Amino acid sequence: MSRTAARPHYNLTFAVLLLGVAAYSLLQSMIVPVLATLMDHLHTSQSTTTWLMTAYLLSASVATPILGRIGDKAGKERMLLVTLVALTAGSALAGVSNTIGPMIVARVIQGLGGGVLPLAFGIIRDEFPAAKVRGAVGVTAALTAVGGGLGLILAGPIVDHLDYHWLFWFPMIMTAVATVATFLFVPESPVRTPGKISWGAAALLSSWLVALLLAVSEGPSWGWGSVRILGLFAAAVLGAVLWVLVELRSEAPLIDMRMMRIPAVWTANLVALLFGVVMYTAMTFLPQLVQTPSGLAGYGFTASITQSGTYMLPMTVGMFVLGVLTGPLAARHGSKAVLIAGGAITVTPFLVLSLGHDHSWQIYLASSLMGIGMGLAFSSMSSIVVEAVPAAQTGVASGMNANIRTIGGAIGSAVAASILAGGVTAAHPFPPDSGYTDTFWFLTGSAVLAAVAAVLIPAARRADRTPEHAGPAAPAAAHPAAPDEESAPA
Repeated sequence: MSRTAARPHYNLTFAVLLLGVAAYSLLQSMIVPVLATLMDHLHTSQSTTTWLMTAYLLSASVATPILGRIGDKAGKERMLLVTLVALTAGSALAGVSNTIGPMIVARVIQGLGGGVLPLAFGIIRDEFPAAKVRGAVGVTAALTAVGGGLGLILAGPIVDHLDYHWLFWFPMIMTAVATVATFLFVPESPVRTPGKISWGAAALLSSWLVALLLAVSEGPSWGWGSVRILGLFAAAVLGAVLWVLVELRSEAPLIDMRMMRIPAVWTANLVALLFGVVMYTAMTFLPQLVQTPSGLAGYGFTASITQSGTYMLPMTVGMFVLGVLTGPLAARHGSKAVLIAGGAITVTPFLVLSLGHDHSWQIYLASSLMGIGMGLAFSSMSSIVVEAVPAAQTGVASGMNANIRTIGGAIGSAVAASILAGGVTAAHPFPPDSGYTDTFWFLTGSAVLAAVAAVLIPAARRADRTPEHAGPAAPAAAHPAAPDEESAPA
């Protein structure tokens, strides 16, 4: 019997997808708290070490929407296999690397794993009963945030008790298992988008994304007014304009501009940008704050890498628990209401840190509130996008949403780095405490804007339940028809 005819139960497919998403999420953040350690082991400079993050960011920004679109056209299961193989190969190369060059190449290859998220959303949309889609998307989206927090927690113990190579060996094992399981248990895509891939549009999309993210990543070190940074911003604007024009004139666009103009899509993308600023900036600089030696800087908690992870533990647990609960909450109250609640709650922790961050209880309280707010927001935001577009565009729509979060994270981290670098001198190599206060006020404002943007998202309309969008026809008995959004049971 063929793999297409004998479709596995959707829960088995879901378990495989979560394994791949978890591995990708760990790789996003696991090296953040150990960059100084990697700099010593790889015998390189701090500026070169930052390319371990920049290279990964650039690669993921290009791969996420493009692989999502190719999956919509060529088959999501097929492209998921390609993505997982790339993650496995990149992790293996990083695991055996002892110098910075091969490690940066490995991070570029790992960045291709950005396609895991949109492909997973698309497979869920294709395979799950309609009533289960929102909850499954919520859990998957929450896992991306949870994995990021878990990476911050696990990095210290791994480096302390093993060595830095295991930061990559563990995810490699996970993705290798997920690759085999995907081949065996994830069915071939029943929903395809006809037409060819617009490679010219893909090249333009890649060029302006790389220019933009390279500019915001290197702005703090190269100087925001430098010729290189201004030139990159100009190239990003020009490339984006040309890309939009090409897509509008294309009969088979890589990314359908009409889809991107859907009110629920563009407003959710705006929320994604702002939440990306908040979440990724907090995950980067909060561990840095608690690791700061108080005796030298006059603030901080002199925490080890492992101890700094414990400060992030409430956030990780909160994101997981609330991410699981988002599905039932959204079924009762609607995804928009859950997103607004998450946005409102996320404002509070940064307000707390802006007013004071010199006691451990303030960090733990803020971390807990971040977990609750972000757990609600990330899961519901992804559900809104998946519900707003036809099944054939799930991959590209969710890929762009994830990509816009990444761009937000890059922008937020660059702004925070510039704020903190303002008071650093040779005599005092640590940022002044006021720099962290200003950073937290910046994140408070970003969280407020995210909550306001969530209010702009239009109320959900009746979902399209035509056969084209209803999932695979073969296992119809296992996929009962679900009530649409307006008539969902309370």
